[in-house]
Amino acid sequence: MVQRLVKFVGKAAGKAKSVLFADPRMLYEEERQFLNQPFFFAGQNGKGVLLVHGWTSTPYELRRLGKYLNENGYTVLGIQLTGHGTVPKDIEDVKWSVWMNDIKNGYAQLKKTCDKVYIGGTSIGAVLTMMMAKENPEIAGIILMATPYKIRQEKLVTTAAKIAILFGQKYRKKFYPPTFGISSTITRLISYQTYPIKSALETFDLIKETRKNLDKIMQPCLLMQSTHDHVVEKNSMENIYNEIGSEIKKKIYIEKAYHTFISDIKNEHIFMDILEFLDGN
Repeated sequence: MVQRLVKFVGKAAGKAKSVLFADPRMLYEEERQFLNQPFFFAGQNGKGVLLVHGWTSTPYELRRLGKYLNENGYTVLGIQLTGHGTVPKDIEDVKWSVWMNDIKNGYAQLKKTCDKVYIGGTSIGAVLTMMMAKENPEIAGIILMATPYKIRQEKLVTTAAKIAILFGQKYRKKFYPPTFGISSTITRLISYQTYPIKSALETFDLIKETRKNLDKIMQPCLLMQSTHDHVVEKNSMENIYNEIGSEIKKKIYIEKAYHTFISDIKNEHIFMDILEFLDGN
């Protein structure tokens, strides 16, 4: 940790306003016009990072991380997945293959100007990242945050969702644990709080499909998960870590954070861990 701090201080000379130390809530108030907008930050080191937000969320979820990586030389593109950033009904009939195309288009855009391209995603964005990594071995490395190998009580939740649809229910409200689900979190402010059950089932299908052939993922991989993640199965990160074929892989647990922690986290070392992974691979 000391070495990383020294390294950062050296890079940050003259950058007193680095986004690393920005308060997420204050930044949110300043950047309301960007909440449902893709972002692109041109860098100088010839390397690109594609950032993919989670289901029902928006690119803003990863904007602060994107700014930090850009401060350190990377070209960063944060895409907006189809059906997101508007109203919940817009994701109701979207297939996960459409989201895969969104990522492929973003990757192709970065490849035009960057020698190496990395992909980082959170939650379903991380699942889509794994799918891309299996199909595109030239991807330089991947960052997987809050990645579901399985969701908690997967069979029960899937069955209940299908029954709800049979009885005419189309939408549900999200559940948040009282400790980490306060209404002022960025995660809640930027995402749909009501979701189409049909779309939830689509994500379940995607997760199941992604579990297949994880040994095809060979890229350097950084995995991060909250110790208190109430969405994914407890051993999700361990299962992914054990099954992927990557020779270079590292796992980090985040203490007492919500499922999709990256937009609300104030632990600067998380951003530094990600930068260290990119610089080292």
